[in-house]
Amino acid sequence: MASKFNKRSTAEEVTEGIDLTGKTVLITGVNSGIGTETMRVMALRGAHVIGTARSLEKASDAAAEMPGAVTPMACELTDQEDVRRCAAAVAAAAPEIDILIANAGIMALPKLEQVNGIEKQFATNHLGHFLLVNLLKEQIKAAGNARVVVVSSSAHLQAPKEGIQFDNLSGEHGYGAFRAYGQSKLANVLFANGLNQRLGDGATANSLHPGVIGTNLGRHMNPLLTGVMGLFMMPFAKSVAQGAATQCYVATSARLDGVAGRYFADCNEARSNPLASDRRLGDRLWKVSEELVGLA
Repeated sequence: MASKFNKRSTAEEVTEGIDLTGKTVLITGVNSGIGTETMRVMALRGAHVIGTARSLEKASDAAAEMPGAVTPMACELTDQEDVRRCAAAVAAAAPEIDILIANAGIMALPKLEQVNGIEKQFATNHLGHFLLVNLLKEQIKAAGNARVVVVSSSAHLQAPKEGIQFDNLSGEHGYGAFRAYGQSKLANVLFANGLNQRLGDGATANSLHPGVIGTNLGRHMNPLLTGVMGLFMMPFAKSVAQGAATQCYVATSARLDGVAGRYFADCNEARSNPLASDRRLGDRLWKVSEELVGLA
């Protein structure tokens, strides 16, 4: 059944009347765009928000203007040791995590960049969150009916035809900026689906497309390409408040109690890449990810 919300709904509108008092919400990438707005709305609804950014300074600057209880923390998703340090700090501050929103990301790096031999978009968008969430699984389970919300993108439809190029995670055997981005975003959906099979205890995980939004996500793109795309996408664009709505909806709506392994857009369930339902592909990605982050 469709919700009453749509692409023009805002994060405040979809959470109106929801009381998150006593809940702990962890959000990555709160220093700008929909991450900042999601933090603001979660705090506005009474949650204790732990907001992470690449540096404590960036997280603190974003948290300074927030209503309610907000704890800034540093989490550089490309640095696995920093992710481990952050997870330990989160666990110490919050024995239970009711909502975890994996929001941070980078998009369409014009030239191949690597982190420990892995293409940077895959390392940041997928592996960093994969490690963080897995390190906090006990805190998620302890909250009972916790929700993990993974911000993907409709770009996951542009992933390579095989889904995940396991033989080219380095990007050295052919690199395309949007293909690599699409691969990382498909990995986000596969991760959310695979997480459901491993959480148990009433916790759920879902993924989503936030929409086309004028944020700094595309800061690494060619400026000319960004301008052309901006003109083309303008009729479809959302404000930041609208862009944050779907993740806030998926994180808090009572209609989604017990709903797991779904993909959302415009505050409603949407169709995902058929590869996102490929259990064999998902299991292989999980195993390879564990090996790459040292959890195997």
